[in-house]
Amino acid sequence: MKKALYKLIFFKLMGWKISGTLEPSLKKCVMIVVPHTSWHDFYLGIFTRGIVGLEMNFVGKKELFRFPFGFYFRWMGGAPLDRTGGLNRVEAIAKVFSERETFRLAIAPEGTRKKVTEWKTGFYYISLQAKVPIVPIAFDYGKKEVKIGKPFFPTGNILSDIPELEKQFKGVVGKFPSQSYGV
Repeated sequence: MKKALYKLIFFKLMGWKISGTLEPSLKKCVMIVVPHTSWHDFYLGIFTRGIVGLEMNFVGKKELFRFPFGFYFRWMGGAPLDRTGGLNRVEAIAKVFSERETFRLAIAPEGTRKKVTEWKTGFYYISLQAKVPIVPIAFDYGKKEVKIGKPFFPTGNILSDIPELEKQFKGVVGKFPSQSYGV
């Protein structure tokens, strides 16, 4: 019932489409969502997740997962990030991958909704350390399309891998075009 409602709203009322697929057999990955220019990206992600029908996750500081909001954030696919014990963020998030059977981490490599000229690289190092692929996902407001790319396995050569990933977002326009990541 909920999936049908998501489809009605997303496809019919909002006029969006989804191209590409995320294979259910891919239980662990880092999904990079570009461009991230607006809070509207959140509900597009919720609709996409509901239509695709696969668990998709995010991380947040462990304090967010306390009462009264902890239940909601977990229900939405959140995982608390514990940075105690000397772990940096990359190590802490890679540890979450090792503790779960299914974990598809959605992250915006821009790190903000403002205009940036280069991505933060944490997603790349999380992927390497967790030994999981990177799945590019574009929220193209210009075409009203969510584009799900093919899994990309990083080689460890960030200087050649990042340009390959960026190609997936060429011509993609965010909700606020002036803030879109330009490839």
